[in-house]
Amino acid sequence: MKAVLDACVLYPTVLREILLGAAAAGLYEPLWSDRILREWTRATAKLGPAEQAVAMGEAAMVRANFPRALVAERQEIEARLMLPDPDDVHVLATAIAGHGDAVITVNAADFPGHVLAAEGIARRDPDGFLWELWSHHPGKVESILEAVRTRAERLAGQPVALKALLKRCRLHRLSKAIHAG
Repeated sequence: MKAVLDACVLYPTVLREILLGAAAAGLYEPLWSDRILREWTRATAKLGPAEQAVAMGEAAMVRANFPRALVAERQEIEARLMLPDPDDVHVLATAIAGHGDAVITVNAADFPGHVLAAEGIARRDPDGFLWELWSHHPGKVESILEAVRTRAERLAGQPVALKALLKRCRLHRLSKAIHAG
């Protein structure tokens, strides 16, 4: 499965690390454009110039780690598309140009299901998407989550509960499934 990661799921950091961890484990193939990556790094500007510089470095690493994920922007595809928010047209165009199966986003209202379905693309929220990956590959997803939790603990300098980490990322369904067993 190929999935475009909208900028809103690349920032915050923990959600991005979980999604990219799943991609690195071979559970799906990520897609993005330079514009999506720029939107992600621009979103960090509110945290200050140092944080934006860190995000730009992370974006460079993401490009290097997933060289096949970069989809060239296609103005001719964008020109024929209409979405409620014209600023999101490039995300759908990236999915079409990259032969994607889905757009992973938290902005459901900006990506009407019928518009995406007409292009053969599904809109997926990160919680449902990751829950589905977990339901097919529980061991792999749990290893990814543990690695992200461990990194968060190292950065925080104190224990970090996985349940709290998933809650901050609004991964309620995934958290409930993992903690039910």
